[in-house]
Amino acid sequence: MSLPEIVSREQWRAAREELQRKEEAVSSARAALSAERRRLPMVEVDPEYVFEGGDGKATLRDLFEDRAQLVVHHFMFAPEWEAGCPCCSAFLDQVGHLAHLRARNTSFAAVSRAPFTRILPFKARMGWAVPWYSSCHSDFNRDFEATVDRAGDPVERPGLSCFLRERDRIFHTYSVYDEGLDGLGTIGGLLDLTALGRRPHGSDRLRHHDEYED
Repeated sequence: MSLPEIVSREQWRAAREELQRKEEAVSSARAALSAERRRLPMVEVDPEYVFEGGDGKATLRDLFEDRAQLVVHHFMFAPEWEAGCPCCSAFLDQVGHLAHLRARNTSFAAVSRAPFTRILPFKARMGWAVPWYSSCHSDFNRDFEATVDRAGDPVERPGLSCFLRERDRIFHTYSVYDEGLDGLGTIGGLLDLTALGRRPHGSDRLRHHDEYED
């Protein structure tokens, strides 16, 4: 493996300043893209999807937990698998404390096609507290392209889907799959995928996660 060139501090600073200008251009482009994403049209979700979770059956509206937005992690875990996808597991490991999302009126949940009886022990093994639901008795995964048919067989895809709730109406605002998840997982990165973005809800600053009001 080749290592970076060794230079003087002055040479390093000049090279760093040149790179920083490029980084700032990328940051500006990313902010513009996030703004365009927030202007993306949305479509109403009509089916009454029913999931299974720790408290029994739940609808898609229940997954919002009375908040305005919902980010669903399409976690690859097929019904016949003994454990969840390692890549999806690494992604979920990166998701921060959910209090930061919840303080911004946004809920987060993982959804897989595996039955909840398989999800539960794997969730305990990984030590996760994130809400996780089984969609094995609904078409949710297929409708949101997290499970696709290839050569007649169902194939799982990792992804994220964002939803917005307006009273009793639910809207699908955005989805991203596969390599599009690279670099996501932080609180800011997840909020940038949503229709409401990073705008604060009740506070304009981050806090320690145990200082937010429910």
